[in-house]
Amino acid sequence: MPPRILLVDDDETMRHSTAQALELAGFSVETFASAEAALALASPGFNGAVISDIRMPGMDGMTLLSALHEIDAEIPVILVTGHADVPLAVAAIRRGAYEFIEKPFVVQDLLAVLRRAVDHRGLVVENRRLRAVAGKRDDIEARMPGRTQVMVDLRHRLRAIGASDADTLVIGPTGAGKEVLARALHDISPRAGKPFVAINCAALPEALIESELFGHEAGAFPGALRPRFGKFEHARGGTILLDEIGQMPLELQAKLLRVLQERMITRLGANEPVPLNLRFIATSKTDLAAAVARGAFREDLYWRLNVAVLHVPPLSARREDIPLLFLHLARESAARHGVAEREVPPAHLSALAARDWPGNVRELRNQAERFVLGLDMAEGAPSPPESRLAERMAEFERSQIAGAISAHGGRLKAVYETLGISRKTLYEKMQKHGLDRRLIRDAGDGDDG
Repeated sequence: MPPRILLVDDDETMRHSTAQALELAGFSVETFASAEAALALASPGFNGAVISDIRMPGMDGMTLLSALHEIDAEIPVILVTGHADVPLAVAAIRRGAYEFIEKPFVVQDLLAVLRRAVDHRGLVVENRRLRAVAGKRDDIEARMPGRTQVMVDLRHRLRAIGASDADTLVIGPTGAGKEVLARALHDISPRAGKPFVAINCAALPEALIESELFGHEAGAFPGALRPRFGKFEHARGGTILLDEIGQMPLELQAKLLRVLQERMITRLGANEPVPLNLRFIATSKTDLAAAVARGAFREDLYWRLNVAVLHVPPLSARREDIPLLFLHLARESAARHGVAEREVPPAHLSALAARDWPGNVRELRNQAERFVLGLDMAEGAPSPPESRLAERMAEFERSQIAGAISAHGGRLKAVYETLGISRKTLYEKMQKHGLDRRLIRDAGDGDDG
C-alpha cells in the first residue's frame, strides 16, 4: 500500500494541482480544505505524512502541527508557506515540523522532502510494531491505557495474537473499545502497511450485501454498468473487520464461512474464483455461544472464528483505571479541538471512578469532551451511586486516593501532602483498598526516595 498523505490547503486550485502531482509520483493522497478534517484521521498508527499550508481560516498550520504532535510527536508535518511566513516556518521547525516548503515551490523539491518524511515514518511505525511484538512499552499502551491486571493481561494477549496471522474474535460490551483493539491488532501485524477495511454487519443493505462484499461484473444485475471490486477484494493483503458479526444474516454467514475456509470469492456474474490473502477480525457485543444455542448464529462459523479470542472488559471491571483513562481522553480531546488542557480536580476524578458507565469508554470519552469544552459546568460533577453509608465512605476514600495518584502522576509525596496524611498512612490505605503500584503512572515516585 503506498504511503498515505494528508494534504491540507484551503486554496482549491493549489490543493488539486499538488494532489495530482503527488498521485502521479505514486503517493496515496487525501485532500482537505480544513485542518480539523485532517486531524480527525491522525492516530499513533498513521503511516505517512501531513502537508499543510500555514495560513488558513479556522485552525491554521501551526495549530495543526501542535495538535498532531499531541497525538503522536513523530508524525512528519511539512508546512507550505509564503515568503512573508518564512520566520514563522523556521519557528515551526524548532517546534517539531519536519520541513517547510516556500511558495511557489518546485514539485520535485516537495517530492524529495516527502519521500524522506515517509521513509522516516515507515521506520518509526515498523520499530513500534517490533517493540509491541517483543512486549515492550509502545503505542498499544497509549491506545489502551490501564494499570489494572485485566488490561495488562489484555495487552499481553493482544501483542501475542497480533504477531500471528490468526483470525480473531473480539468480545466486549458496547463502547468498550473493540474496534480500537481490532485496529491495534492490524497495526502490529505484518499486514500493517496493507488496507484495514471495517464492515458494519448490522448496517449492510440487504439487497446489496453480496455485491458490497464480493463485488460484481458488468451486467450482473440491473444497474451494474461496470465491474466493481467488493470490500473483500479491496482489502487484499490486509485485514477485514467484521463489526458486530452476530447481526449478520444466516444466509450470508454460510457464504462467509466458505470464504474463511477457502480464502476465495467469486464476484456476482462471474465464474472464476478470486484468491484472497486476508486476515479476518470479528467483533461481537453478544454471547455468540448463546446465539448458536438459539439458532441465530451458525455453529460451524462460531468454531471457525473461535480460535484466537480477546475479551474487552467493561469499565466496571477496571474502576481503578477510570481516572487515568479520563485524563488520557481529556488530553486527546484538547489536542483535537485545539484548546488548552484543563486541570482536572482530584475530587472530580474520584467522582468519575465511583460512577457506573453503561456506555463504557465511549461514554467516558463523551464526558471528557464535555469537560474539555466546559460543557460539564451546568451538569455539575458526577455523583457516586447510592449505597450503604459504610460502603459509600470506603468507596469515597478509595476513589479519593486513586484520583489523587492519577492527578499527581504517581508522585506519592504530592499525594500524601495533598490528602493531609502521613506517608505511612497513605501506604496502609493503599494496601487496605488494593491500590497497588500498577495504578501509578510511569512518571513514578522518584521524589519519594
